[in-house]
Amino acid sequence: MKKIKDRAALKAAIKRRKKTVYEPVKPAKQLGFVHNNVDCIGCRACEIACKDKNGLPAGPRFRRVQYVEGGTYPDVFAYKVNISCNHCAEPACLPACPTGAIWKRADNGVVDIDSTLCIGCRRCEATCPYGAPQWDPEAEVVKKCNLCIDELEAGRLPYCVMACMMRVLDVGPIDLLRLNQYETKAIAAHEEPVRAVKNFANPELTNPSIVFVPHSKGRVDK
Repeated sequence: MKKIKDRAALKAAIKRRKKTVYEPVKPAKQLGFVHNNVDCIGCRACEIACKDKNGLPAGPRFRRVQYVEGGTYPDVFAYKVNISCNHCAEPACLPACPTGAIWKRADNGVVDIDSTLCIGCRRCEATCPYGAPQWDPEAEVVKKCNLCIDELEAGRLPYCVMACMMRVLDVGPIDLLRLNQYETKAIAAHEEPVRAVKNFANPELTNPSIVFVPHSKGRVDK
């Protein structure tokens, strides 16, 4: 495991963790993602922009574009599902982290991480049902999407959203996105966003802050 140099910061983080583990943070506003599975062309510009922004080496990917294909001729289909950290209302990674390196922001609900406090136990990686925490083999710590918090605080959008040429990926208040009451090009007026698609982990596990415009073959029972 990685040794922590700043033990004072470690103790403060552990104290913060103990206060929040059993009482999930209820933020003033919960931000989340929307992804349109139908119109996504799978260009992976969002993936590359994310890796560039976070200086990631080969291997770890905060954002992942998943290709789903199936059927038999002539009834074949293909669509994409695009996910990163879902900034869950009840994140499984947070209580799993023994050092308090992961916390949930009270103002916008972003599940953030301070990788300098990571000891490399990888418990968060094992507990997250969506594969959000990513092991960096070069730094020997876990890193993850923090919704480009520095960009949000500067009044800009996350890099993945800005890189999407089809405008099928966006971020906004999750309660409004679920009701299709947030202005975004990712959802048409007649479309009804859903909380999960096929092969996506049960949203009841952690209440993830993401909605999808599903492909017809990716729909699941509500």
